[in-house]
Amino acid sequence: MVLPNNESPEFLSAIGLWDIRRDLDSRINHEDPRYTSALAIMAAKSAYENEAYIKETVEKHWKMEFLGFFNCYNDYEEDYTTQAFMWSDKTGDIELIGVSFRGTSPFNARDWSSDVDLSWYHLQGIGKVHAGFLKALGLQKSKGWPLPDELQIEDPKPYAYYAIRQKLLERLANNPDAKFLVTGHSLGAALAIVFPAVLAYHKETDLLTKLEGVYTFGQPRVGDHQFGEYMKEVLETHGMRYHRFVYCNDLVPRVPFDSSDVYFKHFGHCHYYNSFYKGQVLTEEPNKNYFSILALIPMFGNAIWELVRSFIIHFQNGPEYSETFTCRGWRVFGLLIAGLPAHGPQDYVNLTRLGSPESFMIASVDQSTNSVDVELLNGSNKID
Repeated sequence: MVLPNNESPEFLSAIGLWDIRRDLDSRINHEDPRYTSALAIMAAKSAYENEAYIKETVEKHWKMEFLGFFNCYNDYEEDYTTQAFMWSDKTGDIELIGVSFRGTSPFNARDWSSDVDLSWYHLQGIGKVHAGFLKALGLQKSKGWPLPDELQIEDPKPYAYYAIRQKLLERLANNPDAKFLVTGHSLGAALAIVFPAVLAYHKETDLLTKLEGVYTFGQPRVGDHQFGEYMKEVLETHGMRYHRFVYCNDLVPRVPFDSSDVYFKHFGHCHYYNSFYKGQVLTEEPNKNYFSILALIPMFGNAIWELVRSFIIHFQNGPEYSETFTCRGWRVFGLLIAGLPAHGPQDYVNLTRLGSPESFMIASVDQSTNSVDVELLNGSNKID
């Protein structure tokens, strides 16, 4: 009996078995409004895999440059529990560097401990932030968030925020015109949006001006109302884009619960897609706290449709949309707990590919007039 080698480039995690696609969609080019979002979700999905798999995916399937894999220390867990990788997408003189954080592995207790740790950490002048996410990113027991030059040189442990920040500085020094994006799915999505918050906390203005955007998929709430207002100011000041994608009844973006000003809040726009991959820009996803008697019947009806769709979607859209047995198994499980299968990467990859290009535009919604100012997600061109 040959045991699988979990360090080989062919080995797949539980998330990888959910959606086995590795190639980018060749029909979506750099000029397509969907391009950056489609690249970001593939990176967020790949982050669940081992270093060899990621390196092969970036270099052989995407034809891009692999910049490094990070296995980082959590001071509170006293273990290496945070993973991320970086890559470079270069077209001529234009370079876009990517940072992708790994999300929650279904069978990893330490990942779940970060998710369910609902305690707060208050950052002066910023607001309250989910402590589990800060710990995963590099919060330290004795020093909190020291400035990079205050870190103890004799401590060789890599903390995610500091290691990735340093690599970005080195790479951007070689190409002052380059930009970078940050992405992640689930827990990785939370780390992706908290990362620029800590950059702002440390007044890393040069890096923030290079940040093209943050792309999150199935992101839980990460902070309170004050944190959201602070981050909106940071985004506006530095011209950063924040694209928070939510697929249908995904449970995770609806937790921790938002019930008053003292609890967790989302901020910015929600790019919401239904089970037909039709998108719209909202201030908040429908049924924002998930548990609702009125939403119960539609949610389970939708779960039945998603299971049926898994057997027919490839006939309409091509063989790359065929769903694995693992994915269909989760669809069946969704008949018991609607909203869990919707959190998987399959539907997030699909919505970036099957959503209309027009839906991949960021809309500034005037609540009083309901008028919309539309801008391309991966460009700055105004659309009339």
